[in-house]
Amino acid sequence: MANDELKNSTLHTADADTGSSADVEAVMKKFDRESNVRIWTGKPKLAVSLILAGFSVFCIYVTLFANMLEQARMMSFIGLVLIMGYLIYPVKKTHVRENTIPWYDIVLMVLGAGAFFYYAANAHSILNMRLAVRMRDIKYTVIGVIGILALIELCRRCVGLPILFVAGFFIIYTFASTSYANPVPRVVSEIFYGDNGIMSTPVNVCSKYIVVFIIFGAFLERSGVSGFFINLANAITGRFAGGPAKVAVISSALCGMVSGSSVGNTVTTGSMTIPMMKKTGYRAEFAGAVEAAASTGGQIMPPIMGAAAFLMADYLGVSYSSIIVKAILPAVLYFMGIFIAVHLEAKRLNLRGIPKEELPRIISLVKDTYLLLPLIVLIYLVCSNTRTMQFSAAVSILVAILVGIVGNVLAYFRHEREGSFGEVLAGKNGGFTGRSVLDSLEAGGKSCVTVAVACGVAGIICGCITLTGLASKMIAAVVAVSGSSSLLALLLTMVSCIILGMGLPTTATYCIMASTCAPILIQMGIPKIAAHFFVFYFGIVADITPPVALAAYAGAAIAKAKPMQTGVIATRLAIGAFIIPFVFAYSPSLLLIDTVWYEVILLSITAAIGIFGVASSLSGYLYRDMNPLQRVITLAGGLMLIIPGITTDLCGIALVGIVFAWQYFFSRRKAAA
Repeated sequence: MANDELKNSTLHTADADTGSSADVEAVMKKFDRESNVRIWTGKPKLAVSLILAGFSVFCIYVTLFANMLEQARMMSFIGLVLIMGYLIYPVKKTHVRENTIPWYDIVLMVLGAGAFFYYAANAHSILNMRLAVRMRDIKYTVIGVIGILALIELCRRCVGLPILFVAGFFIIYTFASTSYANPVPRVVSEIFYGDNGIMSTPVNVCSKYIVVFIIFGAFLERSGVSGFFINLANAITGRFAGGPAKVAVISSALCGMVSGSSVGNTVTTGSMTIPMMKKTGYRAEFAGAVEAAASTGGQIMPPIMGAAAFLMADYLGVSYSSIIVKAILPAVLYFMGIFIAVHLEAKRLNLRGIPKEELPRIISLVKDTYLLLPLIVLIYLVCSNTRTMQFSAAVSILVAILVGIVGNVLAYFRHEREGSFGEVLAGKNGGFTGRSVLDSLEAGGKSCVTVAVACGVAGIICGCITLTGLASKMIAAVVAVSGSSSLLALLLTMVSCIILGMGLPTTATYCIMASTCAPILIQMGIPKIAAHFFVFYFGIVADITPPVALAAYAGAAIAKAKPMQTGVIATRLAIGAFIIPFVFAYSPSLLLIDTVWYEVILLSITAAIGIFGVASSLSGYLYRDMNPLQRVITLAGGLMLIIPGITTDLCGIALVGIVFAWQYFFSRRKAAA
């Protein structure tokens, strides 16, 4: 994307303080596929809303009670997703007219969904059919081709081209490498009908687990927990130097873990935090970058991790509770790096916090802690292993509805809303209503479309890799290029993950990384869990890494800042995400693998000091502005501390300590003078 194009799209002006909602919406429609939707009003809008809500109810029912054949369940799921997808997403963002869907989209929707429904209805007979028989029957090949093409076209509309370029490469390679005279039936059979294609792990986990958690996230957002998180962050850090930026870091970490979208979280929380940061004195680019980096980090924040935690647990064959425990320390270090950079920038600019009288008191927030009950119930049920993950999510949805009703009751007794008890309970003057339930189900269904489609295309990639044995060839190629250097292999994998993850939702990013990049690291001797965390981290930071830094561009739109510069600053703030994966690749004890408690404590302390050294070096400020020599020394010391080993730790502490003392001594002497 050209930088000039990005600048123009954000309507950057010198006299405007922050971008309006229209500005943000314009940028999101240009760079975020999920924002380009059809315009439905009146009765057609109600019909589409009911279809989306009905899909959510269907998914909850199927995951809890239905006793369907696995293949029938997955194909029914994708068929419904295609119907919703073509109802929501137009062929081009300029082809949008109110209450209109062109005839060719209806044809695509009917034929595409019909192909998947045909498989679901005839799953038993198709599964009992031999591969050679199915390949000879042209009917099955045509049905498979229609289903695959309809899925790919919907992916182009709602996810974008990057994932299709990857899938296209693998499909072309598959056809080029096959020895069959007519390879189409063979490839279609593997991708559409086989268990290693569209119906592989990504779609299986998405239809079974992820979709229910996406719906739960929609209910959680409408229960008011996002506002509670922001008020809590304000109460804790708002009064300190540069308080609004610290509020943004904490609130975005808490809200982002359940949203499943770096871009969506940037827009949601950034519309409140970015204006506050600019008013305090932060530059527009820095304010947008802080929100983008923190929102992106929300995807690695346990316990939800943008729903990728459930997919990772299934891929690795470990418990969900094990995944979230291992994710805690890396996530804390990541946000520590952003927090330190924000604090140093505030000290450098001599920024004050928000006046104490304008902030909520922590004691006043105690009465709203009931809003956390759905999240607490979810974590307890999942971690106790007493119920399945999907059952736990369904129960948590019911708790979220109950919390909304309790909120209405409390609002009446606190005299926060006018009207009779019945009116307040029904939410007539604001609050949780029956419409809130419908809106949550509708939003959950809509959010599922992009994730499910991306998982389906990820399944196509998996099928191609399985059919051609390309994974082993890729591993051999990387091993040959890197030789015996594990560092070079990690760097090559890092670049691949950032490129492959551009513009993709969290779960789809992890699906592709787990299928293509993680096996390379495992072959190089990296522990399996560390390898999957490594590729997950670098797939996620693609949202803030130029040139396709969608989260940074969304933050720039709100801040009225330069998009590319915002992306560069966001990358600098999120430096922890570029360093921490190398730490647990070389020292898996950071992920609590084969370690004891004192080793974890020691590694956490040295890594935290290392993050501090790197963050201060990149900020160029400690007690005063750092000269180039001090920045180089601090950077070297920070990197040494991050690299495991007694020698490197001692050298790193010495180097960071020298600059710290140097800065402290001269700043005190200057103050005394």
